[in-house]
Amino acid sequence: MVTDAPQVLGRTRQLILDLWEISRPGLFLVSLVPFYLGYLLASGELIGPATGLLGLVIWGPLVWLAVLAINDAYDLEGDLLNPRKDTPLTSGRISEGGAKAAAYGSAALALALSFAVRPEMALATLGFLVCGWVYSVPPMKWKNRPGLDVLSNCTALGVFPVLGGWAAVKPFDGLPWLVIAVVLLVEIAFYTPTMIPDIESDRASGYTTMAVRIGAERTYLVGMVCWTGFWLLTVGMAAVGEVFPQWMVWPWAVFAPVFLWLYHDGLSKAREPKDVGRGMIRVGKLFLLPCLLFALGYTEIISF
Repeated sequence: MVTDAPQVLGRTRQLILDLWEISRPGLFLVSLVPFYLGYLLASGELIGPATGLLGLVIWGPLVWLAVLAINDAYDLEGDLLNPRKDTPLTSGRISEGGAKAAAYGSAALALALSFAVRPEMALATLGFLVCGWVYSVPPMKWKNRPGLDVLSNCTALGVFPVLGGWAAVKPFDGLPWLVIAVVLLVEIAFYTPTMIPDIESDRASGYTTMAVRIGAERTYLVGMVCWTGFWLLTVGMAAVGEVFPQWMVWPWAVFAPVFLWLYHDGLSKAREPKDVGRGMIRVGKLFLLPCLLFALGYTEIISF
């Protein structure tokens, strides 16, 4: 029995590491940033009620493990044909059934913890999980339906985390719903370029994504149009004092052309994963500056 203990601990440790890998920690910020936005709008404080800490767990590892484990389970056959895919499932460390069990277990825990905060947060979490399910699971499998693949992904990331962040503080009454459109535009702009490097492997696997259907150039243009729409909409909101402090129209008007150029320069010709990644990282890191300025302005730490 004593000699078995290190083996059990080793297998348990490997399982935890594999589940962590499946949850893609690098993606957590994609949901946590809009979650924090909703939290900020509801609380009016940079650091508000403690329920936000529980929200970080729900909208980080739990929801991502739920949607990505189920995605990996149903994509296993195609992923085995993709030489770039090296996951716990393709390597055989976790079975398809094990991934499904992890997905549903994580989903149940995320919903239970969300409901403990507020029923509205549970609704937001459920919305995110449903989007992940319809994206990955047959017969719907919107991943294989051009346009609906983008809709399900970006609705999940652009709508429900914001609602979850708001619900971490209070019910939906008073939520500025125009913010949902703002975040949705950002999510589409940031998501569509990531589809481009997978066009050939998706085509070989039989997946008909939006990028496969319309090609790399038009996929980039969809992202650029949404990125442009985001800046035009937010400049207009700042001009009339909607959500944004009205003084912010001036720095926002400066940011807009700079970030439009950065997006075009970094992503218009990017086709390989490393090139898309480099362009996204550059735009994403610099985008933290206007995000920080908004947070400081909204909480009136900076005011003019």
